[in-house]
Amino acid sequence: MLVLHTDRLTLRPLTEHDAAFILQLLNEPSFIRFIGDRGMRTPHDARAYIRKGPVASYERFGFGLLLVTLKEDGTPIGICGLLKRDTLEDVDVGFAFLPAHWSKGYGFESASAVIADGRTTLGLTRIVAITNPDNVASIRLLEKLGLTFERMIRIADEGKELRLYSWVASREQRAANVRQWPQEMIPPCDSLPSSSPQ
Repeated sequence: MLVLHTDRLTLRPLTEHDAAFILQLLNEPSFIRFIGDRGMRTPHDARAYIRKGPVASYERFGFGLLLVTLKEDGTPIGICGLLKRDTLEDVDVGFAFLPAHWSKGYGFESASAVIADGRTTLGLTRIVAITNPDNVASIRLLEKLGLTFERMIRIADEGKELRLYSWVASREQRAANVRQWPQEMIPPCDSLPSSSPQ
């Protein structure tokens, strides 16, 4: 599984050793408000989430949510990565950060690296994102990343209307290798997050 590096950040695969951080992040009021309550209350729950979500995605697709850490000292600050949900036709980008690290450009920096890797390494020609309609910060970030609003959608694992954004490759980019996603390869990812504020 690839490790990504930016000027200030390292993005690496999650392991069960990251359970304490995941437990904290997914119980932040902002995460629950904008993404949803995943019912995670114990370290055991967090380890199970990591195994059944990100780790299962790495094994099946070669990508998934990554732990975002500060390059200078390794402090975990959030998660960011590509997801393949059973409720969306396309691969989508998701992210969530601790409030203490909002408004510092980390969301843009990490998501830019993830999207670039999806385009160059995976050959993706379309990447989408979903976000809560009142999540203004996330909407601004998606637009800054070059994704455009398509329509409102309702997906089963969210149970509410969400804004769907997308990036579509140019004609030149489409000439590159494209990775296809047959229906039988799509795993359940109902525990994985959509976009949170930055």
